[in-house]
Amino acid sequence: MTELVGVVLAAGLGTRFEDGNKLLATVEDEPIVRRAVRSLADASLDRTVAIVGNDASVVRDAVEPHVDETLKNDKYELGQSRSVRLGARYAREAGADAAVFLPGDMPCVDPETVRRLGTAYRDGGADILVPTHDGQRGNPVLFDAVHFDDLTSLSGDVGGRSLFAEGTVRRVSVDDPGIHLDVNTEADLRSARQSDCGVGRS
Repeated sequence: MTELVGVVLAAGLGTRFEDGNKLLATVEDEPIVRRAVRSLADASLDRTVAIVGNDASVVRDAVEPHVDETLKNDKYELGQSRSVRLGARYAREAGADAAVFLPGDMPCVDPETVRRLGTAYRDGGADILVPTHDGQRGNPVLFDAVHFDDLTSLSGDVGGRSLFAEGTVRRVSVDDPGIHLDVNTEADLRSARQSDCGVGRS
């Protein structure tokens, strides 16, 4: 059976957010980061791991009921690539066939989107899969194990999208505006609370 590992990137500083750690801000009385984790966990992936760093103990408490493991990024201030590297290393050591990466500041991704990425991956023909809505790609992104070594070599404040030119990318159309909604500012938080996901999500 193909093993899929979900990786939630939840270590960053979120310096553009004006009121504390954005991952702990709430939508429907639930921390944003927990909702992000549930997007993967509720999609019935084989394993889900959260990479924590800033406010590690509090973020860990928010996500632990819904993940198989948490890993601490001790150098989170160096940028997102450090968390991606840890997640890819975890997936590689677990012997996973692929990993699905989701930023922890995205509270509105439908678990069905994650399931569709997994199904499309199992159908074959691509080693990187991205969801699209209204023609625009978003998150999460699925990477085949062939990319794990490159992902563990990333540096700076970049994610895995820097590898898109090196792989066969498949765009998977989904009915999910949540793939575009990340919370960087207070205005973004208001948008999330006013969206469909802010008034309940299955």
